[in-house]
Amino acid sequence: VCKIVEGQRYSKRLSEKQIAFLLNVTCQQPKDRELNIIQVVILTSMITVHHNAYHEDPYAREFGIKISERLASVEARVLPTPWLKYHDTGRERDCLPRVGQWNMINKKLVNGGRVNNWTCISFEQNIEENDAHGFCRELAQMCQTSGMEFALEPVLHPSSARPDHVERALKALYHDAMNKLQPQGKELDLLIVILPNSNGSLYGDLKRICETDLGLVSQCCLTKHVFKRSRQYLANVALKINVKVGGRNTVLMDALSRRIPFVSDQPTIIFGADVTHPHPGEDSSPSIAAVVASQDWPEVTKYAGLVCAQGHRQELIQDLFKDRQDPQRGTVAGGMIRELLISFKRATGQKPQRIIFYRDGVSEGQFHQVLLHELTAIRKACASLELNYQPPVTFVVVQKRHHTRLFANNHKDPRSMDKSGNILPGTVVDSMICHPTEFDFYLCSHAGIQGTSRPAHYHVLWDENNFTADALQTLTNNLCYTYARCTRSVSIVPPAYYAHLAAFRARFYMEPETSDGGSMTTGAAVRPLPALKENIKRVMFYC
Repeated sequence: VCKIVEGQRYSKRLSEKQIAFLLNVTCQQPKDRELNIIQVVILTSMITVHHNAYHEDPYAREFGIKISERLASVEARVLPTPWLKYHDTGRERDCLPRVGQWNMINKKLVNGGRVNNWTCISFEQNIEENDAHGFCRELAQMCQTSGMEFALEPVLHPSSARPDHVERALKALYHDAMNKLQPQGKELDLLIVILPNSNGSLYGDLKRICETDLGLVSQCCLTKHVFKRSRQYLANVALKINVKVGGRNTVLMDALSRRIPFVSDQPTIIFGADVTHPHPGEDSSPSIAAVVASQDWPEVTKYAGLVCAQGHRQELIQDLFKDRQDPQRGTVAGGMIRELLISFKRATGQKPQRIIFYRDGVSEGQFHQVLLHELTAIRKACASLELNYQPPVTFVVVQKRHHTRLFANNHKDPRSMDKSGNILPGTVVDSMICHPTEFDFYLCSHAGIQGTSRPAHYHVLWDENNFTADALQTLTNNLCYTYARCTRSVSIVPPAYYAHLAAFRARFYMEPETSDGGSMTTGAAVRPLPALKENIKRVMFYC
């Protein structure tokens, strides 16, 4: 009989239920967390600081190091909340969010997308066709109410299929729909998919087939929501559908009036980049890199995205720029940056005159290495498009995995906190706890929901645009109000957030071939991801 010794660290991935339980147990309200930290500091001070007599240590004194028993007090300011623009046909044409949140009541999407041809498929055996049809009709009505052009009736009646027949069912449905639409010169704009509440690999398989094989935009809904039909849920899904079919949900008023410093004065492209690594236990699976870039100016709201696989736990993005030798054409340039720059010019009619690059997922020890490799790739991508084309670049690293927490200095003053007791959205700190000579700041751009908010740490590694601290902090904070999937400001700047979502999505694309979590042999060439269809690349498919 084997016995497992207790107290060992579990290194593999937790289940969704375990993660939810762990978060519930470990999250603390800000004032409770602050009190616990102070108690630990006092206890440590009594045992360690006084015992070691740090205050008398000549080396500590020489370097000016003092150990305090209290939390550090830092100067902070709260950035103003940006005004948001909605469509003129709504009762409310603009909106000033309150404490990092707002709603869609009396508002219409600033640019509603168009869905003329859609259908629905259910992989839940317990849903009748009438239930699926009723849910889809209510969703279509909500999309219309929100400001989209959305046909109320599907091109094909809702169908159902078994989860283990997902590929066959999707291809048959797509074939039937196109047989009906193609003679009229039309395309299938959207597939609504009803999934079981627990669906295992079904979601990933479905997204892989739709986005890399069929070129079909899809929106998945869980069975529990089909029966509840909450209006709030339907409104949230409408936001996601709109950006997936090429619409815009909202735009910064300052963007439309050309009042955003360093963005509104000349065509500017904003990139977001991230690399996601395999889960613990997957010892040889590739890492996934994703890059997104704004495709509209001056609005900077729509983002196209590209993904690629690279070596196991490789942090530098390998496919930002690449060239190869062709016997007929000579040197052929490519890569994600180049493709997104071309896409920007195609969408706006102008080439970018300024580049802002938000890079997520980089530790301080990798700053120099990442900057050197990725800035060089950006330079090469620009030069490959036109001789001497070198727009100024600002390269900013976004970090969330740190232990810095900011607390209001008076927990009894409701004006200094949000409803959860956290600091107000827009709170920025750029002194005392920041680097003494480099350009960095902490920004809490979101309102807390539960637990203690973690501010994002932005570190500017390269700045040829000569941003002032106020200008970059305000731009970053304002962009956090343009996140497409909800009516809340978010905790990290949306381009970096979107890159994370795109990289996470792309891991599904290789699931069938590496489902055992470690089928690749160490040192083997990285198997490329299946290519996204062209119509999928142009929209925010990852939302």
